[in-house]
Amino acid sequence: MNSKLANKVAVITGGSAGIGLATAKLFAAQGAKVAITGRNAENLNKAVEEIGNGAIGVHSDSASLTDLERLYTTVQEKLGKVDILVANAAIYVLAPLADFTEEMFDRQNNVNFKGTFFTVQKALPYLNDGASVILLSSVVNEKGVPNHASYAATKAAIRSLGRSFATELLPRGIRVNVLTPGPIDTDVFKQVVSTKEEADAFKANMANFTPIKRLGSVDEIAAGALYLASEESAYMVGAELLLDGGLRSL
Repeated sequence: MNSKLANKVAVITGGSAGIGLATAKLFAAQGAKVAITGRNAENLNKAVEEIGNGAIGVHSDSASLTDLERLYTTVQEKLGKVDILVANAAIYVLAPLADFTEEMFDRQNNVNFKGTFFTVQKALPYLNDGASVILLSSVVNEKGVPNHASYAATKAAIRSLGRSFATELLPRGIRVNVLTPGPIDTDVFKQVVSTKEEADAFKANMANFTPIKRLGSVDEIAAGALYLASEESAYMVGAELLLDGGLRSL
């Protein structure tokens, strides 16, 4: 197999499950030296075993600037400077506007918006010139969906960061792009309901919400991340790769 990321150092936040884990596995299979982060040490260790290929895990919370600084010093010591950064860590907190609490708002913004901002900022001294930075947004960054106001706003902010970061980092040849999935089949649905039956019903409703009438797979999103990480997307800067089953357009 042709290795598109041979000897590249890749950091993927939130890499112990879902889209992050699938991306880490694909990057490692394509020759990258992979570091992932996660907040649960047990899950992080299991993910590192699954990825193999010399991957490392760093216990880290993207909402903590101290953790982010430790992440990059650890990666540099063990793997070297960073060629690919995937700012994927996020949480999914849903509630009606009338019921949304300040604690819910702050928790979601601290990880999704603040975490993404400082994941990139703290990486700057450790990024190689010519690196690829990939920010994970969501199709709801341009849609109004009930119960999603806070989450959608954080993802719209990330889309905006992609433009601003790309402009600032162009002098170093660092490409910043945004990967925007639609509804994806992950365990995230379990985080916002109480039972497996409710999670299954939520997934079925989201699948039916898309024109293609199914959820996307984590492997499909990982393939998009690989494109943005590789030289195949060298002419793509400050842009958005939309993989949403037609949800925004149709």
